[in-house]
Amino acid sequence: MPTRRAFIGQTAAVMGLAVSGRQVSAASHAPATLTARDATAQLAPDGYAPTSIWGYEGRAPGPAIRVHQGERVRRRLVNGLLEPTSVHWHGIRIDNAMDGVSGLTQEAVAPGQAFVYDFVAPDAGTYWYHAHNRSWVQVARGLHGPLIVEEAEPPEVDREETLVLDDWLLDPETAMIEDSFDQPMRMSHGGRIGNLITTNGRFDLSIPVARHMRLRLRLINASNARIFPLQLTGMRGWTVALDGMPLAAPEPLEDVLVLAPAQRADLIVDVTTEAGEIAHLVRIGNNDQPASQVAFPVSGSTAQTPRTIPAALPPNPGDDLGALADAQPLRLVMSGGAMGRMDSAFLGGERLGFRELAARGRFWAFNEMAEMTQAPLADLSLGEPVRLEIVNETAFPHAMHLHGMHFREIRDGEPVGPMRDTLMVAVQETREIGFIADNAGDWLFHCHMLSHAESGMMTWVRVT
Repeated sequence: MPTRRAFIGQTAAVMGLAVSGRQVSAASHAPATLTARDATAQLAPDGYAPTSIWGYEGRAPGPAIRVHQGERVRRRLVNGLLEPTSVHWHGIRIDNAMDGVSGLTQEAVAPGQAFVYDFVAPDAGTYWYHAHNRSWVQVARGLHGPLIVEEAEPPEVDREETLVLDDWLLDPETAMIEDSFDQPMRMSHGGRIGNLITTNGRFDLSIPVARHMRLRLRLINASNARIFPLQLTGMRGWTVALDGMPLAAPEPLEDVLVLAPAQRADLIVDVTTEAGEIAHLVRIGNNDQPASQVAFPVSGSTAQTPRTIPAALPPNPGDDLGALADAQPLRLVMSGGAMGRMDSAFLGGERLGFRELAARGRFWAFNEMAEMTQAPLADLSLGEPVRLEIVNETAFPHAMHLHGMHFREIRDGEPVGPMRDTLMVAVQETREIGFIADNAGDWLFHCHMLSHAESGMMTWVRVT
């Protein structure tokens, strides 16, 4: 992502003081280390060689970070890679200097160097962390992990499982990650879609359960571009949170739950199938054929009868948008991609035709800008209400992620549903979100189909 040198130059002294302060405090209470490094993992079935990955602490997904709501997260990122990196704490309403977007909120951490992330986790829920420098490459190689913020009063369940859904694009002969990240076809179509689908790094994850057991499932879509349509078989369930934010009341999961890249969902499920059978979290494929994402073999029973509907999770603070009648209206038009109608867009101050843009690796545009701009999409005052219309003129869906703040979708002029941080906008669809600019700083807004972001679908807002 292009670095806005003017911004970095203006804030270099302030950032230097902040980093020095964190390093001083770390001397008396050293933060845990989070090392990004090369490793191997047995992703493919037995008989294939282990896959070379990049992982936090050599794992993919990386180690789960768990804290209680209101506690501090302190991690010292050590870069053991041969290229710069940074960590973004996805979905956390965080101080801007800790957001981890290289070129916008911090300089990328050079190979062999370290950076201390130190922030409070204000909201309970299911979140995740991932690389945010060359993220379309680094996340695809395995640099991501779950971040769980526990409620003061957790729901009554027998067991909790965090399930990180991912896919990997592997050479079918060697099981090595395909080094085709900049392939024009993938960047201009749906994104980098893998040929091996995993949960928690396994293609065949199986979790033993008992009949009538109640589970909390924390689902995280950590893939670069894959959309996961999910169903339950042998279980009945309720959605209790989306993107970490609790629903006002549990919603029965009777149909398909769709998770776009970067989205999360918390489910509470009861095992209903008989002992000796297998319940499943099912993935619906492109041909509408179901496949097991996670198997739950059933043995024994925890009770004679099913339980009642679960209670709602406690709400997080600051989820009231208030009146939006006087909100500043903004509009973001997405164009480009294969089969699109983008004739031209601006890049480097020049208006270029689509062929010229494609030759430079730019296939998409926001408001006719095929790059991260020097000027923000909006310059907002702290506490200002905003309504943002998002128009998808392309032939592909896009998962739009706002850093640093949460939003609600607006329908018929009214905010609906839970607070979110990532919204999927379907093909040729227009949707509107509303939010309060309640977090000072420069905040990225981009498509989380990560190759789309790299090839043009990034912008930002400033809150002062």
